[in-house]
Amino acid sequence: MIEAKSIGKFFSVINEKGLAEGLTAVLNVSLTIPDGKIVSILGPSGCGKSTFLEILAGLQAPTDGTIHIDGKLVLEPLPATRKEQIAYRRRYRFISPLANGVFRDHPKHDIAMIFQDYAVFPWMTALQNVVFALKLRNADKTGPAKLKKREIEEKALVYLRKVDLAASAHKYPSQLSGGMRQRLALARALSVEPKIILMDEPFAAVDALTREKLQDELLRLLDETGTGGNGAPITVILVTHDTQEAVYLSDEVIIFSPGPGTIRNRIPVEVKRPRARTDAELVEIQERILAMFEYDINQEADYSI
Repeated sequence: MIEAKSIGKFFSVINEKGLAEGLTAVLNVSLTIPDGKIVSILGPSGCGKSTFLEILAGLQAPTDGTIHIDGKLVLEPLPATRKEQIAYRRRYRFISPLANGVFRDHPKHDIAMIFQDYAVFPWMTALQNVVFALKLRNADKTGPAKLKKREIEEKALVYLRKVDLAASAHKYPSQLSGGMRQRLALARALSVEPKIILMDEPFAAVDALTREKLQDELLRLLDETGTGGNGAPITVILVTHDTQEAVYLSDEVIIFSPGPGTIRNRIPVEVKRPRARTDAELVEIQERILAMFEYDINQEADYSI
């Protein structure tokens, strides 16, 4: 379970006059996401969606609030006052060298992340990309659960087959289409059997037809893969600008307001799977969401919806 409590993120930025000023990206966001749900975060550009996702992943520390995954703290909030800064340094003055030397590149939580730009290594083949992820995760295991080199390669090939890339196992990302590179990113994420997959605009860089195919591929893979490392269904959190994508894929759509990002609304999508994009109930939810966005832009409600 993911629990976010009063998350805030404040940046200090330099304006065009060269003066420092504040920017609040995320403001007082609280939510709970149960295991096994697919949740989309939807909102206009600049509303803090990606910032919030990176806080969930532990890639950024929040300025305020906390994120807990299965009861464990992801990252502490950043110290805001001089007193907090002194206490922070004292607490971690002996831990930092150890953390940098021993825990570097080791996941703090059982999370995989997929980015818009694929984030696959261009100097590695498709097979080597998946093997690399498995080796990193394997390094955290001890005892009989650790996989041997041959077993790692076999497992990597299993996941390449799942995304129909086995025939391209020895090709480099530059030799793959955009859709194939994103399927490779999916294979790499699923191969480590994470509890949580975080996706930041994962299908935005491909054409509309490929995007729909990848959406269906994601649902199929989640259904086939079943559970993550804890035996619970995999939780997916997806940041997107695409209203249809959010409604089609999700169990719930979380709508962020224009910046600073706060939760404007939470809309459950209780349509059974498999779904059709033209389903009347899905279309009605999309229209409700678009009416909210129109109101935010024009400050005028469309009461016909």
